Amino acid sequence: MDNIKVSASEGTAKPPLPKRKKHIDKEELAGTLLASVPLIGFVLFGLIPLIMAFAMAFFKMQDYALDATSKWIGLDNFKFVLTDPMFWESVVNTLILGSSVLISQVFALVIAYLLSRDIKGKKAFRMIFFIPYVCSVVAITLMWKYMFNTNYGIINIIIGRTGDNAIDWLGDSAYFSWAVIIMSVWSGMGYGIILYTAALTGVNRAMTEAAEIDGAGPFTKFFKIVLPTISPTTFYLLVMGIIGALQSFAVTNVLAQGGGPNGDGITIVFYLYRNVFKYTEMGRASATAWILAFMILVVTVLQFVFSKWVNYEND
Repeated sequence: MDNIKVSASEGTAKPPLPKRKKHIDKEELAGTLLASVPLIGFVLFGLIPLIMAFAMAFFKMQDYALDATSKWIGLDNFKFVLTDPMFWESVVNTLILGSSVLISQVFALVIAYLLSRDIKGKKAFRMIFFIPYVCSVVAITLMWKYMFNTNYGIINIIIGRTGDNAIDWLGDSAYFSWAVIIMSVWSGMGYGIILYTAALTGVNRAMTEAAEIDGAGPFTKFFKIVLPTISPTTFYLLVMGIIGALQSFAVTNVLAQGGGPNGDGITIVFYLYRNVFKYTEMGRASATAWILAFMILVVTVLQFVFSKWVNYEND
């Protein structure tokens, strides 16, 4: 009688309701498993290495592994890196070679603005400019390495510097940085062209037409209307470009594995790479990586702080 419920209104006894079995939705389970794949990948290949790198920065390691032979040395790795003249030379080299970001962005804006006009074959031009960006960095660098060759490089042939007057682009400190910048601008501006092309479609045509009626010239329209409208795209390209420049490594490593003339090709990541594979100093390399991460954080925060010139209103 205890298991029988009686309705107060009807006065009739009702049998107890059976317990509802928990039903597992197969689609929900499959979706959860698929959604967890990126999270698992981040934990295995992102979070765990990040924690290990942070720990290794405080140890003197005998090999590549953090084991019982490792010795705790506190902040000595950070002190060594920050007082190493080669590290600060790598910072200067990174900033010099990173100037290609600004040059590339200017060229990308100009070309995108020209291709926004009614000209024949502009879609083909956009595709041609974008191809270098999607190609392998190593393949492009090897191609330019042959083009910059002192004896048979096409660059020297085009400018008429052959024989005894040939320019040693990759062996002369006066030209090495220029060679890297030229190659980086050529291969990197395709992405900016595509984004600027998309941004230019959002320019208010009514405003440009009204400016023409008021007598505004092409330069006035460009600097007073077009540039403010596409400033969010400019800001995005600037932030991402500087982050990528601070992490540059592949180009200089392929062009000059020894670091280039007078070490001009040693960037911050190149400096880190040499600490790992040349000197077997994992602790110093980990400290360098965290110093670089802090530098990127500071530069990015400063860019956002001084981003008042960005206009998000397109009306």
